[in-house]
Amino acid sequence: MSLVNTEIKPFQNTAFKDGKFIDISEKDIKGKWSIFFFYPADFTFVCPTELGDLADHYEEFQKLGVEIYSVSTDTHFTHKEWHSHSDTIGKIKYTMIGDPSWTLTRNFEVMRKYQENDEQKELGLADRGTFIVDPKGIIQAVEITAEGIGRDASDLLRKIKVAQYVESHPGEVCPAKWKEGEATLSPSLDLVGKI
Repeated sequence: MSLVNTEIKPFQNTAFKDGKFIDISEKDIKGKWSIFFFYPADFTFVCPTELGDLADHYEEFQKLGVEIYSVSTDTHFTHKEWHSHSDTIGKIKYTMIGDPSWTLTRNFEVMRKYQENDEQKELGLADRGTFIVDPKGIIQAVEITAEGIGRDASDLLRKIKVAQYVESHPGEVCPAKWKEGEATLSPSLDLVGKI
């Protein structure tokens, strides 16, 4: 079952942000747009390129009223150390959530699994999962990619703009490749078979 149009489940985690450890729960994200950006592990290869790309675009997300939460099953202590030792990760100003209990990773259904004999087991690492969550805590978009497929923050910015537009313009939808200011569609019987 898809998580789209479902409310995020309760969680209580510790995160690293602005040189401090903070507690964060589902209550803290209500009232603004959020991106939950799951990745497999700190001190790896594709992950820092993605997180650095998000850091480079963070100000643009902030202007749209969007908060970013990167999440891995590492601890908040590990996030702090990575932030201290990597120039790329050192640019990050958004919240880096530690999920060593795997609660958040399981809640968003991105726990990586493997098959052992006839049994499916959890690997303890998150898949690359991106979730756009609206101010009510409802998941509006989900993207999950395989290990070697890095994500693009500029495309995520476009998707946020689409989600925000659709929410504030009931009865309108955005076509493929829609960008701010372009024409939208108003679904009706008149459009059937004409697009």
